[in-house]
Amino acid sequence: MTRARLSVVESGGDNRDDRPADDRRLVDAARRGDEDAFAALVERHASGMHRVVARVLSDDAEAWDVVQMAWLRAWQSLGRYDSHWRFSTWVYRIASNLAIDVLRARGSRERAHVRAGEAWLRPASVASRPAALAAEGEVEHVLRELVAGLTPQQRAAFVLREVEGMETAEVADILGCTATTVRNHVFQARRTLRGAMEQRYPEFLPRTMRE
Repeated sequence: MTRARLSVVESGGDNRDDRPADDRRLVDAARRGDEDAFAALVERHASGMHRVVARVLSDDAEAWDVVQMAWLRAWQSLGRYDSHWRFSTWVYRIASNLAIDVLRARGSRERAHVRAGEAWLRPASVASRPAALAAEGEVEHVLRELVAGLTPQQRAAFVLREVEGMETAEVADILGCTATTVRNHVFQARRTLRGAMEQRYPEFLPRTMRE
């Protein structure tokens, strides 16, 4: 696949549409060498992949690098794709594993988890509510300070399950672990964030984390 084809990643797209049958049709065409079919898959899923990776890494630019690499690996591995999986789950798994590798490679937990980035925990709906942006920015700043206690796996599970709202089973497929492990990662992430926030910033504690 040429870099020109892959450049469609940065154009975004209406990602994660629930169209697995259409995805499989496009994958079949791409396996036969149809680069336009693969470009259609990229356009469909790239923006959502970037949103997830940016929240995991707290770094928008680095997230695009990871997404680019994920799509290159997907193109190179199409022959090994199992159509019993949703294509979106498969490609999100590639991207998530790469993001976790990046976190581990940063050298220390503090550097891995405290990075500036506007995308960290902003649900997609917030961007359409200008009145909430000021307060939301304060909350994001606080959260970026507190995530140092999360492991890469906890952070990925928390973003996918709690921020993106994916089902536990799908998160487990993406991260290559059991549903029980996902629930444990999310529980530990919530407990770590809640404890730190209660101690340092109780006024910013979300209602859903007070339970």
